[in-house]
Amino acid sequence: MNRPLVLALVLATSAALPLAAGDLHGKVTCKGVRDSGDAVVYVAAIAGKTFPAPKEHARIDQLNLVFSPHVLPVLVGTTVDFLNSDAVLHNVFSPDGCADKFNLGTWPKGEIRSYTFKKECVSATLLCKVHPEMEAFVVAVPTPYFAVTKPDGSFRIADVPDAAYTIKVWHPKLKATQKAVTVAGATAADFEIAK
Repeated sequence: MNRPLVLALVLATSAALPLAAGDLHGKVTCKGVRDSGDAVVYVAAIAGKTFPAPKEHARIDQLNLVFSPHVLPVLVGTTVDFLNSDAVLHNVFSPDGCADKFNLGTWPKGEIRSYTFKKECVSATLLCKVHPEMEAFVVAVPTPYFAVTKPDGSFRIADVPDAAYTIKVWHPKLKATQKAVTVAGATAADFEIAK
């Protein structure tokens, strides 16, 4: 038996195997707001690691004078399509520098305008110049490991490779927080945020 060949095959096979992945789950308790929904929980930047932008676009709809969803986390480099489903004109703009203060103009029902979030942006406020009561948020994060909390504060991020990370939490009305978490298989992490 050719030992160098066997060793090379073993090394090549092990390098191709994915690292063990865990499930990061838990609860975010939001103090001072109606419920614990709309918090974004995400794995912060991982030193030396970048992730390709998804080819598929994310979408925010404008329906009944409301942006839906209200909070949308995306991986940096993601293009977000803004659909107007209302019978009135809409506009989408962001006054935030991390989103290059974009303004997509005004367009009628059935049309889509798009914007690519090219850099980390926690968070880009979305507004409509035609309807000032409309507001939403895009949170462009550096990893594909993120989730939005349900109204009870629960979240689940699947397939997070086992390792130590900084986990961050952002909410549109509350102070952000972060903590170190080591993911090893199914891992729980709870957070509390307030004004």
